[in-house]
Amino acid sequence: MTTVLEQVSALIERLSPAPICDDCHRQDARPVGVPARHHQTRELAGIGGFERGVDRCGMCDGEKKVMRLRKK
Repeated sequence: MTTVLEQVSALIERLSPAPICDDCHRQDARPVGVPARHHQTRELAGIGGFERGVDRCGMCDGEKKVMRLRKK
């Protein structure tokens, strides 16, 4: 069984290279079983190529805090 953190990281990897904001992450994660109020993107920042910053979200086009997978 996969953890919530693994599900979140898989979602961000799937959408890469587009960054995804917290709001869209929560919306898009629900179909894959991540509870809407669960927020673990901050835990991913700085590990495994994930980085957090302010940018345009690849889903809603809003300028927000986003998470992305850094290109190698």
